[in-house]
Amino acid sequence: MFPPFLPDNGIDMPGRILFIDDDRTGREVALFNLRRAGYDVTAAGDGQEGLDAFAAEPFDLVVTDLKMPGISGMEVLRKVRARDPEVPVLVITAFGNVETAVGAMKEGAYDFIGKPFHRDQLLLSVGKAMDRRRLAAEVRDLRIRAAGVEREVVFVSAAMRSLLDMADRIARTDATVLITGESGTGKEMIARRIHSRSSRAEGPFVAVNCAAIPGELLESELFGHARGAFTGAVRDRAGRFRQAAGGTLFLDEVAEIPAALQGKLLRAIQEKAVDSVGADAPVAVDARILAATNRDLPGRIREGAFREDLYYRLNVVGLHVPSLRERPEDIPPLALRFVSDLAAGREIAVPPAVMEALRRRPWPGNVRELKNACERLVVLCRGDEVALEDLPTAPRQAEAHSPEDVPPSFPPLPPEGLSLVDLERRVIEKALRLKGGNITQAAAYLRIPRHILVYRLEKYGIRRDG
Repeated sequence: MFPPFLPDNGIDMPGRILFIDDDRTGREVALFNLRRAGYDVTAAGDGQEGLDAFAAEPFDLVVTDLKMPGISGMEVLRKVRARDPEVPVLVITAFGNVETAVGAMKEGAYDFIGKPFHRDQLLLSVGKAMDRRRLAAEVRDLRIRAAGVEREVVFVSAAMRSLLDMADRIARTDATVLITGESGTGKEMIARRIHSRSSRAEGPFVAVNCAAIPGELLESELFGHARGAFTGAVRDRAGRFRQAAGGTLFLDEVAEIPAALQGKLLRAIQEKAVDSVGADAPVAVDARILAATNRDLPGRIREGAFREDLYYRLNVVGLHVPSLRERPEDIPPLALRFVSDLAAGREIAVPPAVMEALRRRPWPGNVRELKNACERLVVLCRGDEVALEDLPTAPRQAEAHSPEDVPPSFPPLPPEGLSLVDLERRVIEKALRLKGGNITQAAAYLRIPRHILVYRLEKYGIRRDG
């Protein structure tokens, strides 16, 4: 009935393998055997090609030869481990070269097999590595559920899959992340996911809505204050930065931070220390920073309302959460989930006419608005299925979003024919202009993975600045 909550261990049975070997004959034989066993395998003929593939897509296992021209297998091992230490690496080494194999194990390789190897030996080693990967994922997921921080993600769209894959990849780093998207798209959900899948998952997740706190109080809320620092400060206050020590500080609506306070925030992020109001000395704080906004920060910078250096400090990695208009295929599974959760044990169905009406709405308030509409349907439901007349009145299309956001009707095909290549190029160029040259946002709008869009840009020689 529902799409999977892609637990998002990223493991599809039986698993995705990156196989790196410059020996073409041996590589093709191994690929044949692995694919015959049901594995999804991507091949690379050298170390650099393998690292490029690993950077572009998630894998559950990397198998690499150690002796290759250019970038060696040992260097591949180190870079894979640095990027994602949870992905096991199985190394192939010349038969009898025990010293090299031991060195690889010390660098973090899961196991090694001698070359040449038998089909059964390869499949056995790969199977054991996959079992370890699945077990680690199950333990992590149990820890996430126990912490109660992460929220379930319901989706079927490629745009959300691409976003969540990227979020999972950066979760294991300490990079500062700026999450953008319209109101109600689920930016905090993405922030919670990043925290829960990071090495800080057992630490606190502290969320601050910067728009909900008056500017004169926000400094004390973030950085704390000493007793007697101002009238009413009857005791010391740690502040949200220190509360998030060892975990993650999520700054929601970060564009609303007053200009006078932005410099202090920048210094706190750079120095990893906070100056409490009225305190004598700064206090070191180890907290990862995630920020979110539904505002156009580059536009705010041009207006002089937001510091450019703070923007770049926050936007080390940028994630854009697509609106429901950009992923309408997610509306049915989301609606079914909301109705089921809100029905409190009742069996309530969503008939096709209601589902079609939900799909056609623009949802300017995105997932939050959809959930509210589903709650109304459940509350007003008089039988065992929700009724079309109980839907809230839809806003006029013109009020819901700007003209450039409204998908145009598909033009008629010319009788003389057209160039599909030219059409694709024009669509990509228009999408880039629509998203201000932001490749991540343009990829989400076009509902393709970011690396595919980057490939198309290079293929057609399209400038990335739109």
